[in-house]
This record gives sequence, structure tokens and C-alpha cells, in this order.
Amino acid sequence: MIRAFAILLALIAAPTLRADPVPALFDVTGVAANDVLNLRAEPSASSEKQGELAANATGVEVVDLTFDGKWGRVNAGEIAGWVAMRYLTRRPDHPSLWLTPRLVCSGTEPFWSLTIDQGVSARFDPMADQAQSMPAGTLKPGVAVVNRFMIALGDNLAIIRQEQCHDGMSDRAYGLEISLVLGDSLYSGCCSLVAD
Repeated sequence: MIRAFAILLALIAAPTLRADPVPALFDVTGVAANDVLNLRAEPSASSEKQGELAANATGVEVVDLTFDGKWGRVNAGEIAGWVAMRYLTRRPDHPSLWLTPRLVCSGTEPFWSLTIDQGVSARFDPMADQAQSMPAGTLKPGVAVVNRFMIALGDNLAIIRQEQCHDGMSDRAYGLEISLVLGDSLYSGCCSLVAD
């Protein structure tokens, strides 16, 4: 009985895993060519309209889902909003990489950006200094954790977490947080998936 209680407690305390985890890329489907897919302030068809996606939009990054999976949080420019998931079709996962081949990350105070092409290269731009390029490995899952991944960037290392992230400067929402160790400096920021 004690063992069963311990297992139940562990399951309750464990992070929730979805069949289709986000962030992930989707394409708009099922919307008439002369119509748009509305972004709502809240996950409800009666909520205030925040923006819109074209009927043929592709590579839309969904960064969060409602518990029932019926609504997804997406970005349209600098605005985040909720769309009905019945109008989005998930793109197939890359066969040999976690997430997409390309990620774009950035941070503020100080401002910086990092573009990662998994298995190829990365480019770090500190904005106030000269950009630098370095080789990039591929994202590897952490040991005994479900939402942390690491990637070698030459002699540097980045830890990417699958969790909600905000840049503090815009209304955009992100599904990935990054901690980047570059030389003797630690940078913190958010990442987006980029369609091929």
C-alpha cells in the first residue's frame, strides 16, 4: 500500500507530458482562402481579437497548449495570442534532430542574439561587439530530466529548457528558455523555432 501511494505521489508531482509537446511548428489548414485565423487574447472564441494568421500561413510556432489541447498560443509579429488548434496541422518532426534544424535565441540587458544550425554552426551576436561564429553540435537530452537539453557550441555550452519564456521587451511568448555559457560569461534568454 505504501509503495502504491509513493508511485501515485510521484506521478502527481511529475511534469505533465503531452502526446504532442510544444513548442512545435504547424501550418494553418481548413480556413477559407478569403478568410483568416483569428488570434484571441484568451483561449475562447468570444475573447478579444489580438491579430490574425493568413489562411495559408506555414511554419507557425505553437508555444503553449491549453490543458485540453483545443487552443494553442502562437505569435504573430510582436503579439502573442490563442488560436483554435483544429485549424492547425503539426509539421512532421525532423527525423534525426530534436525540434527544428534552426533555432533563434535572444536576450536583453545586454541585447544579444544566437542563431543555431544544429550539427553545423552557430552565430553569436552581442550587438555591442563583433559577432562570432562557432561549430554547433546537436541538442542532447539531459539525464533523468524531461525538459532540459544541452548543445555544444565549440568550446561553449548552452542549456535549453522546454518552458514558457518572455523577453521582457515585447508581448511575444516563447516555448524555450536558454542559458548560454560563452567563455566566462553567462547569458539568459528565450528561443524560437525556425521553419526550414
